[in-house]
Amino acid sequence: MIETADASVAALLAALHARAFEKSWSEAEIATLLQNPTAFALLARAGAPQGFILAWVAGGEAEILTVAVDPASRRKGVGAALVTAAGVTALVRGAETMHLEVAEDNEPARALYAKLGYEEAGCRPGYYAAASAAKDAIVMRRKLPRPLV
Repeated sequence: MIETADASVAALLAALHARAFEKSWSEAEIATLLQNPTAFALLARAGAPQGFILAWVAGGEAEILTVAVDPASRRKGVGAALVTAAGVTALVRGAETMHLEVAEDNEPARALYAKLGYEEAGCRPGYYAAASAAKDAIVMRRKLPRPLV
């Protein structure tokens, strides 16, 4: 089940983010983002929390800020469900396109986004800090489907 999430569950979202990423966002950082009226978060649960997505919409564009899926829930459709649900939420909020940045070496995520209709639209050199060397980010973008009337 996917449900909306707000700043009241920032601690839970931060814990999920810490399980998903080496360099994670804090509870305070997530809570601050969710105070922005353009931002939204969606939480996937199957009993226990499985993952979440955080995005925002402004000026007809949406940006996925993070998708964090618990390692035990990966390869089960959770990420795809979250990205799809975020696209619907963004569309309802007036977005026409959605974009994201993904680490160049994150092949599973890049494959997922491509499967969901995202196309490479650019590169941000050195976007992700890493212990050994900075990693480039691949910018991916898609048009959101307009409902038939």
